[in-house]
Amino acid sequence: MTKFFLVFSMVFGVFASLGNRTASAQTEITAWAWDPKFNIRALEVAQDIYTQENSDISINIVESAQDDIIQRLNTSLSSGVTDGLPNIVLIEDYRAQSFLKAYPDSFLPLTDYINAEDFAPYKIQATSSGDEVYGVPFDTGVTGLYIRTDLLEEAGYTIEDVTDITWSELHVIGKAILEATDTKLLSMDLNDLGLFRAMMNGSGSWYTTEDGLTPNISDNIALKEAFTTFKAMFDDGLINVHSDWAQMLQAFNGGLVATVPQGNWITPSITAQEDQSGLWGVAPWPRQDVEGAVNASNLGGSSFYVINTDGAEEAAKFLAATVGSSEEFYSQIMSEFGAVGTYLPVLETDTYDMEVDYFGGQQIYKDFAEWSEEIPAINYGEHTYAIEDIMVSALQEYLAGADIDQVFENAQQQAENQLN
Repeated sequence: MTKFFLVFSMVFGVFASLGNRTASAQTEITAWAWDPKFNIRALEVAQDIYTQENSDISINIVESAQDDIIQRLNTSLSSGVTDGLPNIVLIEDYRAQSFLKAYPDSFLPLTDYINAEDFAPYKIQATSSGDEVYGVPFDTGVTGLYIRTDLLEEAGYTIEDVTDITWSELHVIGKAILEATDTKLLSMDLNDLGLFRAMMNGSGSWYTTEDGLTPNISDNIALKEAFTTFKAMFDDGLINVHSDWAQMLQAFNGGLVATVPQGNWITPSITAQEDQSGLWGVAPWPRQDVEGAVNASNLGGSSFYVINTDGAEEAAKFLAATVGSSEEFYSQIMSEFGAVGTYLPVLETDTYDMEVDYFGGQQIYKDFAEWSEEIPAINYGEHTYAIEDIMVSALQEYLAGADIDQVFENAQQQAENQLN
């Protein structure tokens, strides 16, 4: 009996040892992202899907503010010390090119892991460098004109009257709404030119030329029209000025403005005001009076990148199997928290067909997904925010009465001096 227990103990010990070795052999993938209710939650959904069939993989999801992520990436990659960096990192599309150009060997090419044709062209443009795709496109920043249909009707208009219109036409409607309801048209932080970015994007233009490097200000027709359109609305008293996120939310949740021209990611913030359910609709983005402009644009959006270090291949496989190809993933994040991706095969399913009561039964997710296919693909370049800092000052000068041609010429010169 004693020998039996001795043999049993030895055998059990061997199996236990093997079990411990198996457990210790589990591969951990670390991912950095911001926003716990959106990006972090999306990674958690991807983790749940992937680990069902890949139990040997664990995902360590780390929440960090976007600015902190940018700083830590720049510090580590510029020094060449990658210890402490994650396998996967979320990067805003506006910032992606600066990283891909500055640190060309630091990111794993993902061209062979995903099918680029499965994603909206503008997202592939933003995530690519040369002939390689480096990012797995995630959420779309596709824009819409959120509008209070009750206020619109009081002014004598319907949602059809703001469908596929220009900014000039919206200006006219905005004046009618102000007169009928004493409600301003929209709210804007004068230190954040996201509205102008989206206006330009819809016209296929940007702060830089197609090379992504040369400042494109003095002769930028789309940017100039964005400035003149905004000033005209500003001078007519249609603009509510806010200075932070909380004040922006108060502007539309509190009924100070009739429209919210924003990326679709603002949807949860609008629907948070429960007593306004049924009073909102979403129309296509207004286009500029510029040749080639369309009623679709982008504002924000981000994609996932793989740091080219140990574990890169497993990280790429994880992204490819989830964000890069899983209809289950996109269905769950849409139904759970309203996230809309740019994975085109989902459009062939009924995933986005849900009617949203808050928006009067409108299929807003289907609309956003279809509009995302129309967004002009442009090169955001490496200097979006550096040039925007210059344009913030230019806007203040212009609103104060300065000549726009002179303002733009000065901004062009300043950008060339600063970036060359």
